[in-house]
Formats: sequence, C-alpha cells, structure tokens
Amino acid sequence: MDEAMRARSDAEGSDAGGDDALARLTARLIAFRDARDWKQFHSLKNLLISLNLEAAEALELCQWIDEARFEAMARPGGERHEALRMECADVLLYLLLIAEAAGFDLAQAAEEKIALNEQRYPAEKARGRADKYTAYATTPNPRRNEKT
Repeated sequence: MDEAMRARSDAEGSDAGGDDALARLTARLIAFRDARDWKQFHSLKNLLISLNLEAAEALELCQWIDEARFEAMARPGGERHEALRMECADVLLYLLLIAEAAGFDLAQAAEEKIALNEQRYPAEKARGRADKYTAYATTPNPRRNEKT
C-alpha cells in the first residue's frame, strides 16, 4: 500500500467499510508478496498481463456451456462455484496489486467510475437498453482526447 493510501486509511479509521476492507486486503497481499520477494516480478506490465490471464481463467469456466446451465453450476453448491470464487479472488488480488503499483486508491476509482456512469447512463434513458453511453450523449468521453 502506498503512503497516500496508508495515510488515508489511517485518517478514515475503521469505519470506512469497503475501503477499509480493500486497504486491509492490500496490506495483507503486499506482506504476502514481500515475504516471498516477489515484487521483483510485479512490474505494472506483468500485473496487467496476469490480471487478464486470471480473467480468462474465469471465462474458461463457462466456455461451451449454455447460460442457464452455467448459472446453475456457478451458484452455491454448483460444481463450478468454488472455482469461480477462486478465479474472481485472483482477479481482485491482481487489481489490488495494480492499484498499489500505479499509486491509486481502487475503491475511490470505482466510486468515481460509478458516478461517471450515472451521468453517462441516465436511468430514464438507459433502462432496459444496452447501448454504449454515446447513444445518450449526456457526457463526453474524458479519455477521447488522450493519446494511447
């Protein structure tokens, strides 16, 4: 956890709820990583690659299975429930490592993204529709002017 995240976590105290839970998970994950001297392998590029590999492992769980059958298999007691739990945990852990390496608060970024999507997808216009936000033309894409 970077110093800013640690200071924010300390300032917010234990009443921060999910933010505190993410901070605790991050601290535990960093301690786990550092005890094994694995930071040397955790470049931002490698973490992003690993995130996608883990997401692909989660996706593989539903490959060639129709939606209804997979839904049943993924629920508690289903034959793929535990595998899905563990793959999702892997994805979350890599997201925490990426946020730590890039120096941002993941919970704060998620809050900001939800707020942005609330503007982009007004409920009265987007309810029941799967259009991209540009179909609602309420908020320009802040990344549109960025160079990739």
